[in-house]
Amino acid sequence: MITKSDSNEKWQASLEEYIRQGEPEKTEKSTAWKTAIGLQDVDGLKTSDYLLETAKEHIEGKIDIKTAQKRIQSYYDERKTRTETEEGTEEADIVSARIAEILGEKTFQFSPAEWKTIHLRLFKGVLPHAGDYRSYNITKNEWVLNGETVLYASADSIQATLDYDFGKEKGFSYEGLSTEEAVRHISKFTSGIWQIHPFCEGNTRSTAVFIIKYLKTFGFQVNNEIFAENSWYFRNALVRANYNDLAKGITATNVFLERFFENLLMGYNNNLKNRYIHVDYKNNSQSATQSAKMKALKCNNCTLEELAILRVLKKDPSATQKELANVVGKSERTIKTRTVEMQEKGFIQRENGKRNGRWEVLVEVE
Repeated sequence: MITKSDSNEKWQASLEEYIRQGEPEKTEKSTAWKTAIGLQDVDGLKTSDYLLETAKEHIEGKIDIKTAQKRIQSYYDERKTRTETEEGTEEADIVSARIAEILGEKTFQFSPAEWKTIHLRLFKGVLPHAGDYRSYNITKNEWVLNGETVLYASADSIQATLDYDFGKEKGFSYEGLSTEEAVRHISKFTSGIWQIHPFCEGNTRSTAVFIIKYLKTFGFQVNNEIFAENSWYFRNALVRANYNDLAKGITATNVFLERFFENLLMGYNNNLKNRYIHVDYKNNSQSATQSAKMKALKCNNCTLEELAILRVLKKDPSATQKELANVVGKSERTIKTRTVEMQEKGFIQRENGKRNGRWEVLVEVE
């Protein structure tokens, strides 16, 4: 049985081949497709093998994007005629091809109308009321909130709220800001417009496409692969940025969204794990605020190899994988595997990216 995870690994590995080749046109197309396919995960959708084959032909220059879209549409039209449908893949395939097209275009206008147009282009013929603002109020049960919902903007206030948020952003000056300050502001803006949730469905996917296009107007080299591989984290971070339950000690926080954008725009290597965002997560590795950290636990379940790595990092937080390999007596590949596993377990975390970052040991080491 092929799982969703297996399928994701398959298309990621397949498109990664083109990115590694380093040909500018192929790289740009493949990263657009990779992002487009990855974004379907925010709504639990998966793409078909047929889409992947079509994407490859487009990347290789055998067909243009319009032909790719027509092929995908015809594929599903024919299957409906023969009553052979693929559950869950039609929407993902069609929308993925449309996202790839929009991300490949060199046009953009910063306005609510542009966002509305993006939604229309992505979902026309796929979702009812594509490109229309919703006329009713909504709630959504969220896993990350234990089934609770974010309070979204009322239907009556959508246009006024959009005009206010976009007007405020348009008048904001980024001049003199550090990249870190700019990232914090962009995170806040993204969180704010997402909370409006102007459309009946497809809000997160259209938000992601709009924000990617917006970021490029600032000259950012947007690492689309972060969206491709962490789209579900992106959505959960948006949820946590807009949820309060003071009775339970839960407050809205942008910190998770900021970590996402740090990876996206600054090359950081923050550990983007969905479980860290959950309101019930008792987090020893990544707290809801940078300064509030829980007391480190003793490493009772560490292997001898992990203990050796922890002791080195405790003494030298800037140690490289090569230095760790020399001290521990293992290969660099083994060290890389172990450090990834140790981050997963909450034993260590990486701060400030790959090149200039430092390791922080989150457990007590004897």
